[in-house]
Amino acid sequence: MQTRRTALAFTGAIGALSLTGQAFGQAKYPDQPVKIIVALPAGGGVDIIARNIAQRMSAELGQPFLVDNRAGGSGQIGMPLVAKAAPDGYTLTVSPASFLTTNKSIFKSLPYDPETDFTPVTRLVNQAMILVVKDKQKYPNFASFLAAAKANPGKLTYASSGDGSPQHLAGLMFETRTQTKLLHVPYRGGALAINDTIGGVVDCIFAVMPEAVPHVKAGLLHPLGVMTAGRSTIFPQVPTMVESGVTDLVLPTWIALLAPPKTPKAIVDQLNRSVLAAFDADNKAKLAEVGMDVAPAGPEDLRALIARDLKLHAELVKAAGLVPQ
Repeated sequence: MQTRRTALAFTGAIGALSLTGQAFGQAKYPDQPVKIIVALPAGGGVDIIARNIAQRMSAELGQPFLVDNRAGGSGQIGMPLVAKAAPDGYTLTVSPASFLTTNKSIFKSLPYDPETDFTPVTRLVNQAMILVVKDKQKYPNFASFLAAAKANPGKLTYASSGDGSPQHLAGLMFETRTQTKLLHVPYRGGALAINDTIGGVVDCIFAVMPEAVPHVKAGLLHPLGVMTAGRSTIFPQVPTMVESGVTDLVLPTWIALLAPPKTPKAIVDQLNRSVLAAFDADNKAKLAEVGMDVAPAGPEDLRALIARDLKLHAELVKAAGLVPQ
């Protein structure tokens, strides 16, 4: 009997050690480098915020957070790599809303499911959309651009970072709300799209604010209107499109942090804490200067946001008469 009690006690002790080890393992996350996949080229708004939080989370958590740009296919190259990765917290993605919302309406099929193939971690930032042109003489204000669009159906060109991107969606919304037709010119990333707008290859771009800010400040691009409910704090002199007479021409865009499906709650919670720590007052101010409004929202809020915008963007794509490719 004594031998049996001793054996049971030994087994219990081993079990306790095992549980302690598991708890310790969770507490030690991360204990190796973490990869953040960005399914867009370097230099755009999504890449900017990904590198921003990667640097700060590396410093806080003591392990490198490395940004890996996997551009192409409007997110269809990079996003599946995260969807199929091990749910251990060592492969993440920083994604624009469009890869999780608009893509489902733009494409007949996707190599990932936006609602089930990712674990929402947190929204990171909101970004305003701003219409900018190269030719200030030809388009001094929003009214002149709108008049030209109405007079020349399908002739004015606008750049985007790809099919289903925020710039593309903004163009579709502009067409729907103003009863005009523009010519969409997709690129493999926002930086390339902005560069060709500066070079006069295309007439305009409905840009996410961080990609436009330095070029507007440098005088290389001329702002015509923002797609927000209120004026931008960076460019308060630029009217909203609603002020310019177009009802409901408001398009909020956001960027989020996500993990593979079935990532443990403990890891998601740790990532949330680290993001909140990364967004201290100094960092918030720096991001605001480039047009990013820090807006962390936890897993459930992000899940609801994705569901809401899936519906909104589907309605917009349908109203625009866009046929899924």
